[in-house]
Amino acid sequence: MHFVSYGINHNTAPVHIREQLAFNADVLPAALTSLQQCPAVVESVIVSTCNRTEIYCHIADDYDHDAVCEWLHQFHQQPPGSLDEFIYHYHGTDVIRHLLRVACGLDSMVLGEPQILGQIKTAYSQALHVGSIDKSLGRLFQHAFTVAKQVRTDTAIGNSPVSVAFAAVSLAKQIFSNLADSTALLIGAGETIELAARHLYDNGIGRVIIANRTIERAHSLATQVNGYAISLSEMPAHIAEADIVISSTASQLPILGKGTVERALKQRKRRPIFMVDIAVPRDIEPEVGNLEDIYLYCVDDLHGIIEENLQSRRDAALQAEEIIDTQVGHFEGWLRTQDAVPVIRAIRDNAEKESERLLEKAKKQLEQGMPAEQVINELVRTLTNKLLHEPSRQLRQSGFNTDINLIEAARSLFNIKD
Repeated sequence: MHFVSYGINHNTAPVHIREQLAFNADVLPAALTSLQQCPAVVESVIVSTCNRTEIYCHIADDYDHDAVCEWLHQFHQQPPGSLDEFIYHYHGTDVIRHLLRVACGLDSMVLGEPQILGQIKTAYSQALHVGSIDKSLGRLFQHAFTVAKQVRTDTAIGNSPVSVAFAAVSLAKQIFSNLADSTALLIGAGETIELAARHLYDNGIGRVIIANRTIERAHSLATQVNGYAISLSEMPAHIAEADIVISSTASQLPILGKGTVERALKQRKRRPIFMVDIAVPRDIEPEVGNLEDIYLYCVDDLHGIIEENLQSRRDAALQAEEIIDTQVGHFEGWLRTQDAVPVIRAIRDNAEKESERLLEKAKKQLEQGMPAEQVINELVRTLTNKLLHEPSRQLRQSGFNTDINLIEAARSLFNIKD
């Protein structure tokens, strides 16, 4: 069996293509269950964020791993092979390296951003819940978590305050010179919106409105930034109040349309609104960007902002790559040890069976009145002979056949220095 991975991300596809292969949280359990029904797939994990969709699989050796890519197209009702030009593929060791780089934030739009690690942990938990992950893929993901923590601890990869949320707030500061006079409407209450709320709060935003489908979650976040919460259904009525709109929900359809924004602009008497749509699929209809006095940005538009303040992270990334090189080797070493597990188990089973048989014999001899010292001596001598008989016979035969490799292997196995 071996690892394979298929994916699409911000480097290989624009947002309208990524939307077609995204997995909503509600559909993910069914997707994992469906993927596990592929004869080739032994284990699977699906990572789906606004910037990437990736499938990690443990595949049986006698199956074609292209079945995973075929399943991806079929599940999203795309014509076979229609999105191949946007999809990347890794195999074997390259899967290990790629996952470690992703977990450490080295493959993110924002170099070194920490959110991806939490998203991978969520994907891992979902796979555990569905039962699509077992020993090998599970060990790989656990290893990725450990390496990501090491990189965070040993390098400065996370020191610079750069993220999609930070980039959005930085752009807002360029458009509105004084945030204290501005009102921000944040749609959603996930991690990205929480980061945006904190950045806005730290930069002195005047008012913050949190709109979310679950009002309790919105209220919880709003209290942290001196804002107030509304339900998602109330959101259209508050658009006119907002100078800044940042949206990141898990909706499969746009929640903010052109008509709603046009009405808000009339109420605002054409005062501009800065909008950032971080969601994939998008929350704001693209046509909204055609309206006068609307400055609409999606995640792909933030590249230029993100480029700033990254040099220290690039330096740290070089150190991180060295750590990853070492850790890839460590994990490959663990994989190789798994080939020896059945042999070790068989050796131990044989030894334990022989020990139990001889122990029972020794107990009967003691019950029959034989001296304890004699019983122990015979037990040790017999067990030693039993355990070493076959290895000794094989080594004598290898010497007769001038098979030096087996003799050298035995020296290493039993740590014989002479």
